[in-house]
Amino acid sequence: MTDILVTGGLGAIGAPLTEELESRGHDVWVADLPWHERDRYYRCDVSEYRQLERVFESRDFDYVYHLAAEFGRRNGEDFYETMWNSNAVGTKNMLRLQKEHGFRMIFSSSSEVYGDYDGVMTEDVPLRDGPRHLNDYAISKWVNEQQILNAADRYDTETVRVRFFNTYGPGEKYSEYRSVVCKFCYRSLHDLPYHVYVNHHRSFTYIDDTVRTLANIVENFNPGEAYNIAGEEYHDIAELSDLVLDYLDKDDDLVEYRGREPHNTLNKRASVEKTKRHLNHEARVPLEEGVPETIEWMREYYDVE
Repeated sequence: MTDILVTGGLGAIGAPLTEELESRGHDVWVADLPWHERDRYYRCDVSEYRQLERVFESRDFDYVYHLAAEFGRRNGEDFYETMWNSNAVGTKNMLRLQKEHGFRMIFSSSSEVYGDYDGVMTEDVPLRDGPRHLNDYAISKWVNEQQILNAADRYDTETVRVRFFNTYGPGEKYSEYRSVVCKFCYRSLHDLPYHVYVNHHRSFTYIDDTVRTLANIVENFNPGEAYNIAGEEYHDIAELSDLVLDYLDKDDDLVEYRGREPHNTLNKRASVEKTKRHLNHEARVPLEEGVPETIEWMREYYDVE
């Protein structure tokens, strides 16, 4: 049996990943910030070395999925102190413990590392072309990847980096800092205004597709690799808004259309060819199916008719 730790294991990706790994017969422990009733749970702030050290002193893990981080561009601007502590210091703490305990790590990076790049985003682009990053969250994720590459060079640690592209779906609770799908669905469901940046285009990824591919990594671990996890469809943001409104049978009276969002990449089109070859990645759920699933989960969770 494989012992696995998932940091950030109560989150929108971490929680279903934990369930998927357990369904495959792995022994899974979770570390996260809140108090929680789950068995095999550590309350831990990854930016605090002492707290994280106690986790690894208590058990030997074969693999660690390091998902614990502050998420989002605006969140990184409004709460930059917390973001840098969690993302940069937290990852440094994890790498020091990886050196000491020898576990293999899967690190959650982001499509934001591609920065201001307008082509198809293959995994080699950041090191090859050095695109300009447009916000602190993007910079922090690229810093994390550099920390990981340096640790591998110096200490032979073994880590796989995964770059998420607009993962969405049931389980993502609303806030102003969440994904664009989450925000559009929630605000439309509650008849709240929102704005659409019509010049932006994205590869979206349904949560089940993301989780399945993430879980595959422990079965085909290739140290040093970076993988895009993304859907293969490519949509503009106005299409997403139209899908949400059409499903809810609502008009766009509460929508404000704008051009380009500052400090945000204009286009994010992912290549997933390597991920399909190495990890058997499949984008099974198109946006036109994933959006209704997300809305119906929100109806139940927020008790909205």
